[in-house]
Amino acid sequence: MTTFTSRDVSTAVVPASRDDIWAIVSDPAALAELTPLIDTIEPAGDLWTWQLKGISALGVTVAPSFTERMVLDAPARMEYVHEPPAGTNELAGAHGTYDLTELSPTSTRLDIDITLCADLPLPKFSRRAVEKVMATTMRRTGDAFAERLYERLGIDGADWVEHRVDGAEVVG
Repeated sequence: MTTFTSRDVSTAVVPASRDDIWAIVSDPAALAELTPLIDTIEPAGDLWTWQLKGISALGVTVAPSFTERMVLDAPARMEYVHEPPAGTNELAGAHGTYDLTELSPTSTRLDIDITLCADLPLPKFSRRAVEKVMATTMRRTGDAFAERLYERLGIDGADWVEHRVDGAEVVG
């Protein structure tokens, strides 16, 4: 097994209140509905088990589940780190943050930083190709997440602008 990693960082100014956004992103069922790669999120206190849909790379398809320790600081920050139950070996995990900064009562900056790791039965020399697929998939997932969040908030997505860490700008 080889561990492959990909990180996606994005920032968007969302024309909605921080509380409205927080109510959605801190709800495991809503978060799963908004995120195309996630099938379900099952909370058990501070530990949430994330079940991914099938992900394919270089002829290998996996649908891992993994456990995350969630630290919620309402309504400003959600942080999570991979924490598998004792005695288990989960083949994937994530860590990251959702930071919500109130700009006005009707405007919030949403910063999302996600790193996904997966152990796959592929050789190390395939790292560049696999991580490129992972990055592309995560980017598309982030774009779909933004569209679904706007729809859920009842906002016209044509007005949103997202800035990524790589300097790319995505306009809805």
